[in-house]
Amino acid sequence: METACAKRPDVIILDVMMPGPDGFEVLRSLRAGTQVPVIMLTAKGDDTDRIVGLEMGADDYLPKPFNPRELLARIRVALRRAGNYSTAGASMPATRYESGGLILDLSRQELVIGDTTQTLSYTEARLPAALMSRPDTVLSRDELMHQVWSRHFEAYDRNIDVHISHLRAMPRTNPQHEGRIRTIRGAGYLFVGTA
Repeated sequence: METACAKRPDVIILDVMMPGPDGFEVLRSLRAGTQVPVIMLTAKGDDTDRIVGLEMGADDYLPKPFNPRELLARIRVALRRAGNYSTAGASMPATRYESGGLILDLSRQELVIGDTTQTLSYTEARLPAALMSRPDTVLSRDELMHQVWSRHFEAYDRNIDVHISHLRAMPRTNPQHEGRIRTIRGAGYLFVGTA
């Protein structure tokens, strides 16, 4: 507890089965003095331990053995929730983007195209935010998966393609903005910064 308060880590990975005080005792002490994100690890597969840990204030729970990439994805989620998430050296935007006549308002989850306003879902808003935060830059599917879904891209996953297709359909009433999201074969997607 003293170390956590002194060092102020961004996230804590806490094993349930530690020598001395177990992970639950440490978690209880942590929650008495800090709200740092905590991800608990356990070799036990019992749902009861997982539920107890979450009810005591753990942010996430991962059973052993685990895939290191899954742990990394869960760390990113915890950091994003805490407001510290960034990837590839660029933070996700705070609230608003403007580019070549397009306006994305994340707080309202709206995309303004000319005189038309499109209401977006949470994911639909985060995907153009990721692209518009780095205009004229190719973003791989893996980068987009990390930023929007906080997980690693799998070859069979069509989430990105479906959402990109939906976003591309939005500006059809305004031909000036068609083609703003381009597919770069074998590399990913690119948002064209100027209309």
